[in-house]
Amino acid sequence: MTKIKNKFSIGEMSKLHNTTIKTLRYYDEIGLLKPIQIDENNGYRYYSTEQFEQLNTINYLKDLGFSLGEIKVHLEHRNIDDFLELLEKQKELTENKIRELQKINNRFQSRIEDIQHARRIRELGIVIIKDIKERKIARLLETISSEPELEIFLRRLENMSNMHSSVFIGGVGLTIDSRQIKNEKFDEYNSIFILVDKDDIRNEFVTTLPQGKYACIYYRGNHSDSPEYYKTLLNYIKENGLQIIGDSIERTIIDHYISKNKEDYLTELQIPVI
Repeated sequence: MTKIKNKFSIGEMSKLHNTTIKTLRYYDEIGLLKPIQIDENNGYRYYSTEQFEQLNTINYLKDLGFSLGEIKVHLEHRNIDDFLELLEKQKELTENKIRELQKINNRFQSRIEDIQHARRIRELGIVIIKDIKERKIARLLETISSEPELEIFLRRLENMSNMHSSVFIGGVGLTIDSRQIKNEKFDEYNSIFILVDKDDIRNEFVTTLPQGKYACIYYRGNHSDSPEYYKTLLNYIKENGLQIIGDSIERTIIDHYISKNKEDYLTELQIPVI
């Protein structure tokens, strides 16, 4: 009967377990997986089949997200209650990640629907009255009169709200004070906001855009093209005996970051009225 080999070099161990030699050396250094023998003459490390399951366990726990320190403690104690506690903690972390990824996935789906809807819009430059539900936003009150200021304050709002760009993609808007609108001054915004879901964030920057009736208009262009469309809205509001009751809302849905073709650009203006 052929005697089965039970002594493996670090290179053989590496190939058998799809692990790098550098990793095995590091495990030795930190006492996580020490070889059964180190040759005194050449320093070669050797492992046995008894260590295969130990390395499998290390790799398994790493894949679950455990730190090497946590894995080392478990292997040293091998207590079933401690192991179950580790699994429960990792399960909770995984569930939190799933919830966060689902939020991001919902954002992308909303953005897809937003752009698809925008491409179907044919009523350009025409005022329409919409009944719009309450919208939750994270809002930063700042005077904004240029594109660089817009970008700077958006980053500041993102940081203060602890939000990532993937969460609010496509949900950025600006507002103009109602008094400025009535005086036909459209070159200065009084805030920047991000549309958020109910449970996204909870801090002092969170408020709402109120439910109600809005005079709205779509046009092909970006923020710099807005003045003539604000004037169209104001004329409509005056001619129809409506009153402005709040700040205007301005959101570019498709811009140069999405398309190089300016004919694809789409911005919506909304003014709350009664």
